[in-house]
Amino acid sequence: MTSPISSVHDLSEQLSSPIEHRFQAAIHAGEFLVTAEVMPPKGGSIQHMLDQALQLKDWVHAVNITDGSRAVLRMSSLAVAAILRQQGLEPICQMACRDRNRIALQADLMGAHALGIQNILALTGDPIKAGDFPKAKSVFDLESVRLLNIIRHLNNGLDGNEKPLPDGPTQLLVGAAVDPQLASWSGLQSRFERKVMAGAEFFQSQLIVDFDRLEKFMTEIAAPAKKPILAGIFLLKSAKNAQFINRCVPGVNIPESIINRLDKATDPLQEGIAIAAEQVQQARQLCQGVHMMAIRREDLIPQILAQAGVTPVRKTQTTS
Repeated sequence: MTSPISSVHDLSEQLSSPIEHRFQAAIHAGEFLVTAEVMPPKGGSIQHMLDQALQLKDWVHAVNITDGSRAVLRMSSLAVAAILRQQGLEPICQMACRDRNRIALQADLMGAHALGIQNILALTGDPIKAGDFPKAKSVFDLESVRLLNIIRHLNNGLDGNEKPLPDGPTQLLVGAAVDPQLASWSGLQSRFERKVMAGAEFFQSQLIVDFDRLEKFMTEIAAPAKKPILAGIFLLKSAKNAQFINRCVPGVNIPESIINRLDKATDPLQEGIAIAAEQVQQARQLCQGVHMMAIRREDLIPQILAQAGVTPVRKTQTTS
């Protein structure tokens, strides 16, 4: 029978594997960063999600796991992050304030640290009415800036009340979301600067369609902070898909020129891949990375990146 002490030692060895530092190392090295979003399953089987995610393994520095995106019920982001980490993928675990109070958020953050999940994306969360349980009760005990502050305290060995943690600090690399296309320029600047002050070490953007606006944001707002910005690149699968996003995703206005291009294409999906690849190339001239989104077609992300001239972040090791 294995003793508790040896079991804890074995677990510690397992959780100290080098994959947990790949994303942070790439940030510090100034590499062009590539992350991709994976949506947790809605149900008990992880197979489809896992099949899609594993195809990203050589192409991304880390994989984001969404936390109830658009307030739609899905499997726990923390559970999926732990599963993907076991499969050799470095996770970025999204944590939204919508569904948990500050006690539950801190509990999950300490749990993430214990599981070797180092990267956290702190989010306020989409409103309940946007999702499939509109009668559910929102929590919103915190919002993203205050969540960032709490994570900073945890990393300094303090809880949210600034009381010492008797069992030691966490070591979490925390990021935040940014929307360079926000209508209010002063609001965008204020929110970004507050997130930097609260401890955000990287930023992932909402999907970008206005690259002139992104360039202005990078030059006038982001540059002084010297934090990596990853531009959100979304795979549009058809003109209908683009129109749906315009209707349902606040702050996004996909241009008619792109919608018409998709509508006239003999193969809309391949045209969407070409558009996404062009956008990756544009983003590469402006910021330090891209955050790829291709809902339930994550398997196409390597094709988009290759078409954009982005090389794999690592080569698969083979044995003879």
